[in-house]
Amino acid sequence: MMKKKVLSVIVAVLATGTLLLNGQTQSGSVSDVIMSGYSAKSFSADPVADSDLETILRCGMKAPSARNSQPWRFTVVKNSDLISEVLRGPAPGNVLIIISGTEDKQVGMFVDYDCGLATQNMYIAAQSLGLGAHIYAGPIANINSKKESFGIPEGFRAVAALRIGHIDRSVDAVSSASPRKTWEEMVFFKQ
Repeated sequence: MMKKKVLSVIVAVLATGTLLLNGQTQSGSVSDVIMSGYSAKSFSADPVADSDLETILRCGMKAPSARNSQPWRFTVVKNSDLISEVLRGPAPGNVLIIISGTEDKQVGMFVDYDCGLATQNMYIAAQSLGLGAHIYAGPIANINSKKESFGIPEGFRAVAALRIGHIDRSVDAVSSASPRKTWEEMVFFKQ
């Protein structure tokens, strides 16, 4: 019963999620959320609701993984001082989710890739809820050097970090975004 309820919530979030970001259109489809999303850089101090955070984390848990091993753990950091140890100027109310993968190396297992899929699920889920999200890889070495401070579970190492918060509405998403490469630069067909 609980699995069915969680799945219903995830489907509802992804199917009816709306983006309320400046320069973005409201939409109900996952592809529209992906096409209109961007990596937020300016956040407000409004706190992320616990219910939104739970939905985002459950979406991460639903990511595919090699052999369904689910080699990730998610550490949720709400303490601004601790977040400041790895990110410059986090706004109060921001949340940092550290995505950690198992340290053991097995043939045929791609822990970093699997953790990346979980990170992307949460990134899209946050945007579908009208929140801003930004994926970080740069601070990972710093996080791993302080694993105990950040609560990384034994036998795991940080792979990625996801900052989530409310968007600073004074920033225009369209004009502040860096340009994307063209279709012709990125897509090649082999006949």
